[in-house]
This record gives sequence, structure tokens and C-alpha cells, in this order.
Amino acid sequence: MLIATFNINGTNARLPRLLEWLESARPDIACLQEIKTVSENFPVDVLKDAGYHCLVHGQKGFNGVAILSREPAVEVQRGLPGDAADEQARYLEADVMGVRVASLYLPNGNPAPGPKYDYKLAWMERLRTHAAELLATGLPVVLAGDYNVIPNDDDIWDAAAMADDALKLPQSSAAFRQLLWQGWTDAVRCVHPMGGIWSFWDYQAGAWPRDHGFRIDHLLLSPAAADRLVDAGVMKDVRGQERASDHAPAWVALR
Repeated sequence: MLIATFNINGTNARLPRLLEWLESARPDIACLQEIKTVSENFPVDVLKDAGYHCLVHGQKGFNGVAILSREPAVEVQRGLPGDAADEQARYLEADVMGVRVASLYLPNGNPAPGPKYDYKLAWMERLRTHAAELLATGLPVVLAGDYNVIPNDDDIWDAAAMADDALKLPQSSAAFRQLLWQGWTDAVRCVHPMGGIWSFWDYQAGAWPRDHGFRIDHLLLSPAAADRLVDAGVMKDVRGQERASDHAPAWVALR
């Protein structure tokens, strides 16, 4: 089973690239972030013709997550629990093909310090609470998405370049570690323990041709899912296409 996470950076702007990727990579489950559209305008019919069922939690203009799957998915949770006033579309959870899957888009948090960073850390704490509940089910669970966290110095081309950024601040890395310490396996890190694997290259400053990237797209596996881990990585070539997203899909293969 191939499960991928892909920050598409606008479904309407990237739909041809998305369809090409689905045709070539053929993931069984694809978790999308930053679809940047309301649910009603998501291209459900086009993706159905491509062989995918869709669950969508959209928002006008920004954010938004979706789960595409070869077989129908049953929605479990829309929106991250823990803050009834939070209206940002950043979390969608479903049961599909025998696995509990979540597509999540963690807040960026910049500028930091400030209210946006406070929201990021509070969101991560809510995620940690909900993740503990998911672990307690004993199900095979995959938390897939754009975490907007660079976990380690070897997850970026130059650690000093982002030292003051919300993606790399010590509090962000610590919150990510606390999540892992619950018992989650970082799939890409597990397969590539020496780092040096990027999933994001900025559009600015020639980041892509210079390979100045970093890893912020992660798939965290519960113990029941980690027991089925076969391989994981990043489909780097997708970032090099014309009018591509600034992210490349990260993926995990499970037995």
C-alpha cells in the first residue's frame, strides 16, 4: 500500500500536475494540503475519472486538506479537536483500506514570536493530545501532512539559514519530538536515518536549482503501521516540473 502526502499549493493552479502525478505514482491514498478552495469547488468529478474517491475539508483562498483514495474512505474527524473556535481547515481523518489516515496542515507560525507562533504551538499541543488518543486505539494510523517543522539540522541544507524561523525554532522541534516520543515512527527518517532528504524548495533565491531545501512533510506511523513499513522517501522529481508546487510528495509503502 502506497500512502503519500503532498502540499499541492493550490488545487486549481496545480490540477494538471496533480493528475500527472496520480497517473505516474498511483498512490493508494494521497493526503493533500493547501488545496486553497472551498470544498464545493474541489475537482471531485475530475479526480473520480482519474480513479480516486475524495474527502475534502476546504476553505476559501488558503489552507484546506483532502484525502484521495482508490477505495471509498469513511470520514472520522473533520477539524482538529481541542478548540471549538478554530475555523481553519487544517485536519481531516478517515478510515480507508484498513488504515486510519489523517491529512494535516500544521500552521507555519511566522513571524515568531507573536500570535501566529502561539497558535502554531497550541495547535501542536492539540495534535499531541489527539495523537495519544489515536495510539490508544491500537489501530494502524498514519498522520500525513505538511508539519511546517524541520525536525533536525540534517533535515535542511543549512541549519543556520533558518535558525530564527518558526519552522526551526527550538520550541517547534521540541514539540515535534514530544509527538514522536508518544510512540510514533517518522517513516522517512526511519528509512533515511542520515538525513539529507528534502521535501520543500522555496520559489525564491534559486532554491530549487541550488538544492537549498528542507524536510517539513512527514508521515508518522503508529506502532501497528510501523510494523508494516516497507519503504519511504520523497518524490523529488515532481518539484522540477513546470508550474510545480514548492513541495514534493513524501510517501510510505506499507505491507
